Amino acid sequence: MSSPTQVDGSPILPGPPSWRIGYAEIAALAQVKRPVPTTWSRRHSDFPAPVTRQGGSPLFDAQEVVEWLARTGRGNTEPRRLRAEVALHTLSAWRSSGLSAPVLVGALTALICLRQQYDAPVGEHAWGDLLDQAADLDAEDAFLLSELRAVPDPERLGPALGALADELTEAAYTPAEAFDWVLEARRRLGSHDLAADEPTPAVARALAALAGLGTLADESVLATPYARSGDLLAALHTAAPEDSGHTYLAAEPDSTLARLVRRRMLVRGVFEFSLDVTEGEELSTDDWGDPDVLVCALPYEAGETRSARQVLERVQDLTDSLGDGSTAVVLGPADALIRTLPGHGDADRLRRSFLDKGLLKAAISLPDGAFAYRPGYRTAVWILARTPEDERAGRVLLADYSAQPLTEPVLDVLAEDIAIWRASDWRGDRRHQPRDAAVVPAKELDDRPGSAFTPQYRSPEARHTRVVVERPARLADVERHLAELDERTVRRAGASGFLTTGAVLRPEDQPVRRTTVRRLLKDRRLRRRPGHRIAPEHLSSDGHYVVIGPEEILGTARFGSRRIDRGVVLTAYEHVQFTEPGDLVVTTSPRFGVHVDIEGLAVIVAPARILRVHPDADPPVRPRVLAALLQAAASDHGRTSGAVRASRSIEDLSVPDLRREEAERYDAVLAEIQRRAELLRQQSEALDDLARITAAGMTDGTLTIQNLPDLPGVTGTDH
Repeated sequence: MSSPTQVDGSPILPGPPSWRIGYAEIAALAQVKRPVPTTWSRRHSDFPAPVTRQGGSPLFDAQEVVEWLARTGRGNTEPRRLRAEVALHTLSAWRSSGLSAPVLVGALTALICLRQQYDAPVGEHAWGDLLDQAADLDAEDAFLLSELRAVPDPERLGPALGALADELTEAAYTPAEAFDWVLEARRRLGSHDLAADEPTPAVARALAALAGLGTLADESVLATPYARSGDLLAALHTAAPEDSGHTYLAAEPDSTLARLVRRRMLVRGVFEFSLDVTEGEELSTDDWGDPDVLVCALPYEAGETRSARQVLERVQDLTDSLGDGSTAVVLGPADALIRTLPGHGDADRLRRSFLDKGLLKAAISLPDGAFAYRPGYRTAVWILARTPEDERAGRVLLADYSAQPLTEPVLDVLAEDIAIWRASDWRGDRRHQPRDAAVVPAKELDDRPGSAFTPQYRSPEARHTRVVVERPARLADVERHLAELDERTVRRAGASGFLTTGAVLRPEDQPVRRTTVRRLLKDRRLRRRPGHRIAPEHLSSDGHYVVIGPEEILGTARFGSRRIDRGVVLTAYEHVQFTEPGDLVVTTSPRFGVHVDIEGLAVIVAPARILRVHPDADPPVRPRVLAALLQAAASDHGRTSGAVRASRSIEDLSVPDLRREEAERYDAVLAEIQRRAELLRQQSEALDDLARITAAGMTDGTLTIQNLPDLPGVTGTDH
């Protein structure tokens, strides 16, 4: 962080750019994996040199790094965003110099708004001139004049803030994007009051997508009660078709936040006559009419004091402003919206009243993490729509995403399901089965007082989906595969008989020689090849090449369950090295493991790496033998509790250097063990598949057991 520098005797502005960053911060800045900047510094002579060290780690000048990234095009961050990051760091420097976060955010967003309204830079004007422009634009002081007047020592600090507003706006595509960049930085600036009660950006975008803006007519009314800093209102504006001419209403009791929402929407190009932000909890529906879409996040309340009845009363108040055909999307606490309630209590009766009136169309349980500042706050979404009584379908979609990760793809799937649900007039489409939801009769929920508004089983339509219909065929395939494995096991037992190793005590006159992996490498009997860092998003279940990492070696993932596409390898990992038949794949993290790749042509994921046997080694090294010996040696030198690493590295493990004939005999024994173990492994995996598919069908009620042959514990069969 830069230190304050005297400017005309006043320690307000930070000094010249002196932002020091390490490898981890460079990786975050460039949006790459942590080891990549280290590789850049080794491979590229023009990479900036460290300017200092801290705790032995090099620190670099951020400005030099940004210029290098922009010049070379390396990393995944756009050059304009790199410029903005440097500017936003300057904000942090001013914050440390004594300028409070609320004043800083307020003044900078006001300057960006002023620049957008006049379509002219603000850094070129004297502060007094800017205040005159602001007074002309905001004569009633409704959105930016007070924020500019609050800047301390404006003759010195004001022009620098104006220059920074210009720099951010020029780096962005639009003033609105620059404005949002400042608000994205509110956490690092310490302005936690602006972020604590806002849903994450992904959730805000998802709520806007659930509102169905694409079905609205032009010049509709969109509203967000409890607007806070305007994240939801901005998300609605982004999701709305361009030039739709919508009117935007908001209500926010905090006057500072209400002013912020006003300038945020003005910067986005919403005209004053299409915007109304009231300071309070009531929307201006008397002037604009009932909203066509209402989206809001209910104010957070601690679980100890939260009342389910009061939460539901707030939702009821919101629905009072819905006319026929209008929609509301409400984010609130899961314990009030979807979890079990005391049967026939006030809250339960109030919640079931939304079913009686046909208002509730969908109840969705969200994953944890909807609010970044409140990780333990479990939330749910209600979608409500007022439908004329003769058009009500009497059905509710219940979705449970609580076990899903809170990612863009998951939220996109939810938005798609709701879009199809809405397009079917809230009746359901037999051609589409929601991924994590069920459509149930509203009366069924109403007849179960206090029951949770979550899917308990698949809907009747679910039995017609492809996954369900194909289950019996999949089970038959697994059963046939098991029968084939059983026959192979019987044939092998008949051909080979009982397995014997022929192991006896070693004669005292035949001492064993010993060696280490380090010695084998030095003697060129082994070669070492590194693993590769593969981005998780590049892995799939149906790629061209098998991927082997610690998960496969240590048994936490099936071999072949992770693969990578040939096109991805050729474009993103052009220097990747494949395994060859007989390669040893070893790992020491989180513990030692070794695997012999018989087939080859696999991609190894770090921290796993390859030990490759030299084909012309004399005496030869047999991969199966070396793998077994290394596994046994490593077990004697494992990592003790609390230790950072094992007591010996792989290179220092001592193993017997067997004579040619002895190694051949041992290899033959290991080969037979491996063949039998492979049969058992395939049988175990097939049995796991059989159990998993059957359990899935029994759980959702789409499978039953009939015509079962005589098995222990069976008393009869159903017909």
